[in-house]
Amino acid sequence: MIQVGDMLPVATLMEFHSEETAGCSLGPHPVDVRAACAGKTIALFALPGAFTPTCSAKHVPGFVQNSAALKAAGVDEIWCISVNDAFVMGAWALDQKTGESVRMLADGDAVFTKATGLTLDLTGKGMGLRSNRYSMLVRDGRVVRLNVEAPGKFEVSNAETLLSQVKA
Repeated sequence: MIQVGDMLPVATLMEFHSEETAGCSLGPHPVDVRAACAGKTIALFALPGAFTPTCSAKHVPGFVQNSAALKAAGVDEIWCISVNDAFVMGAWALDQKTGESVRMLADGDAVFTKATGLTLDLTGKGMGLRSNRYSMLVRDGRVVRLNVEAPGKFEVSNAETLLSQVKA
């Protein structure tokens, strides 16, 4: 399992933009993890699945609500990673009104999730291999803080915990 002090794994995530902007056209776009976090401080959180109860009611909303405070404390970007496809993550971003506050990044093949060792096997429950629920603070690609939830819990990976760690 990835630990504090480790570099984020080499992986490509996918991001869907539902509206064309000056720098982003429509459709899924690859995001090279190492390149995207180079020279930045990232508040990264991962969860089992888009549109799932705790993820939609608590996890994502907490980071949206605390995005300004996280950025004021020195976070450059906030990333949400889930083992879903980019289209689902794009639809979930609209549903959660993440706007420019949280980047919704798809790990469709679970390459990033497997490389971190933070997998959650929900086979038999209709969800297959997913990501465990966690948050981490990453500086220039290196893990500075890591908060991994116990199975079925939502106590340490929330935005408020990560915000207190950023400020420490």
